[in-house]
Amino acid sequence: GARQLGQGKRPSLGDLLITTENAHRLADRLSEMRGAAMKVGQLLSMESGELLPRELSEALSRLRESAHFMPLGQVGWLLDRAWGADWQKQFRRFSFTPLAAASIGQVHAAELRDGTRLAIKIQYPGIRKSIDSDVDNVGALLRLVRLIPRELDFRPLLAEAKRQLHAEADYLQEAGFLHRFADRLAGDTRFAVPTVIEPLTTPEVLTMTYLDGEPIESLGEAASSVRNAAAGALFELALREMFDWGLVQTDSNFANFRYRVADGQLQLLDFGATREYPAERRQVFRALMRASIDGDEAAMARAAAAVGYIAEDDPPAHQTSTLALLRAATEPAQIEGSYDFASADLAVRLGEMLVRLRLHERFSRIPPPDVLFLHRKLGGLYLLLTRLRARIEVRALVMPFLGAGDNGLVRPQAPVEASSFRPTSGLPAAFDEMATGRPNVLPQKAVPDDAGLSLALQE
Repeated sequence: GARQLGQGKRPSLGDLLITTENAHRLADRLSEMRGAAMKVGQLLSMESGELLPRELSEALSRLRESAHFMPLGQVGWLLDRAWGADWQKQFRRFSFTPLAAASIGQVHAAELRDGTRLAIKIQYPGIRKSIDSDVDNVGALLRLVRLIPRELDFRPLLAEAKRQLHAEADYLQEAGFLHRFADRLAGDTRFAVPTVIEPLTTPEVLTMTYLDGEPIESLGEAASSVRNAAAGALFELALREMFDWGLVQTDSNFANFRYRVADGQLQLLDFGATREYPAERRQVFRALMRASIDGDEAAMARAAAAVGYIAEDDPPAHQTSTLALLRAATEPAQIEGSYDFASADLAVRLGEMLVRLRLHERFSRIPPPDVLFLHRKLGGLYLLLTRLRARIEVRALVMPFLGAGDNGLVRPQAPVEASSFRPTSGLPAAFDEMATGRPNVLPQKAVPDDAGLSLALQE
């Protein structure tokens, strides 16, 4: 790779050499732009599958796994600014040791005076102001070290990374999405979502009730009937989000699902990456799904063009490869009876097909951003169902959603719009009468008892 560069040639990805040590240096540099780096990497992965060099993928994984926690004093200062200097009076306990750190904030455990357990997401200071410049710097860095194929115009992905990060940095918007999901799932005891504690929620601090489930992966050791019931519920939920509600939580990361053993309840977390899909957009996705299941090549090509996968002037080979990839992606819905996700190895095959499509064709068309986020949703769901060794009748779940219009499936309740949610002004003297609803899950360890970092507030 270095010799080719010296000769003025661009090495292929297979020949490009980046050592583990250099990858770690790159990760250290990217960590200074943590949120931007993770979002750009996420979007590139959604578009390119395994197209990114392994070392770059590992560097980005290192960002996700590393904990960059705010100092205790900074957490206190941020909460003073959000809630007032005497905020501690409202709590029986507050843990300054975060349970998890993400791209733009970290989660803390706490307990109100009335015993209500909370999960509190606190945004890193200054993150909003740095989003645009950080994303630009990440893009320049990846181009500089030649880790992105020259043929891939990823400027639209950088623009989408900025848009998505700005949206995720608005915790009031996420609170609104939580309300809307709670409204749509009301009465369905299979699912629970966190309840927003409105007086303690601001644009930079999201306070929710705590859910007490286990990691979703723990279901892997359960009886097949239990695993399949959970898998079927999650697949049905994804269909309802896309075709019924037009409101999709696009991040199927395993950490965003929990399972309560006592009653089999599935608990849903992290709605910052929720996207809305208007009715006309859902209809073209529905047409594409139906044509793929029916094996109607002409209808499939028309629908794929309407979605944005292909265009009439694309090379025929590209159109053919893209349609083959879409047929493979809908394979579970084409099978009569139960589909065995573990033995099918579908996620791996889709990744290999995408690599061939991107690396062996000089032409490349990046699908629209809303499509990329559906790739993320579907890919994560397939990986989860594979981990659960699920066998479910996908076709039977899908077909009711492929009729005309919205299938009459839209819930009668009026939605709570994200923009309509605003916290009440001021803090009440006590929270004893606060309706807490269903509690939120903290993604990792339990509340620590370290006396130096977990503040037990005296009466």
